[in-house]
Amino acid sequence: MIIQFCGMSGAGKTTLAEHARTKLILLNIPVEIIDADEYRKFIIKDLGFSKDDRCENIRRLAFIAHKFSSHNIVTIICAINPYEEIRQELKSKYRNVKTVFINCEIPELIKRDTKGLYKKAFLPETHKDKIHNLTGINDPFEAPVNPDLIINTDTESIESSAEKLVQFIQANYHQ
Repeated sequence: MIIQFCGMSGAGKTTLAEHARTKLILLNIPVEIIDADEYRKFIIKDLGFSKDDRCENIRRLAFIAHKFSSHNIVTIICAINPYEEIRQELKSKYRNVKTVFINCEIPELIKRDTKGLYKKAFLPETHKDKIHNLTGINDPFEAPVNPDLIINTDTESIESSAEKLVQFIQANYHQ
């Protein structure tokens, strides 16, 4: 089973995946987390943030996820994954791919802003530190048309969000 998260920066994708992993291990469900930020540092550092590069990033992460999944390891891809087209491509290419929308409203994302990205995205156009391609602010984020699960991290606790995800995995995991 491959879980492809999609959600904006700061929505809690990695935090949620880590909490869910702890619970899944206790249930003897093998799990692997593919964190896009981590993989970009080592495996995918040749890609930028254009639409084509973002889609290629997701393709590569999905290929790795498929390898884990083929050994009955639940694999969670933690990535912004902003385009419906690539999410659908993964669903058609690999078996048992589920889309989980990690939803969080922009005011909460701005409050969290752990990486300082939102602050930089809202700088004046001429500022040297301005980010011009922050997903959902000045670059597209397409909310999934028909996600398999929606988790609202701005209104749910991390504990209830993780439990919701674990229950979803348990209901859809086939060894």
